[in-house]
Amino acid sequence: RWVLSLQCRGSRNFMSAFRQAVEVDFKERDKHKSQGLYLLTTGIPDQETHTVSAYVAEACRGFDLHLHVCLFSVKEDADSSGIVPARYANPTETALAFKEIVQAANGRFHWFGEAGIFESDDITVIVSEIEKANNYSQKCAFLVESLKQRS
Repeated sequence: RWVLSLQCRGSRNFMSAFRQAVEVDFKERDKHKSQGLYLLTTGIPDQETHTVSAYVAEACRGFDLHLHVCLFSVKEDADSSGIVPARYANPTETALAFKEIVQAANGRFHWFGEAGIFESDDITVIVSEIEKANNYSQKCAFLVESLKQRS
């Protein structure tokens, strides 16, 4: 199924963009049946985190709809437009806010910057699977060695 992308159109009015995406999905549910919404952003929403989290949780409740966030941390002087956002937070505070919002929406969080990947739910899952496979492999090797010694 297709995924809707949220567009705040130059602002960080998350609630307006999310509401627009969700309401389109509700009106023409048979046509849009979206499973996920992706927000690509460089900063914290204009609205308070607890307000956004509560609204997102309510909107996603009972549907197979998830909000995923890709946060791109850029240098402070990267915004040459001179527009001051309605709400400011440093990159760590922004990441924590979006992690809370994503958790409310049963989605995934990804945080990237110029230096690479800071955090990614998908990569965390992959690393966990690799560690689990490595653990099973070590247990199997130990079992095989134990059986060899008994024979």
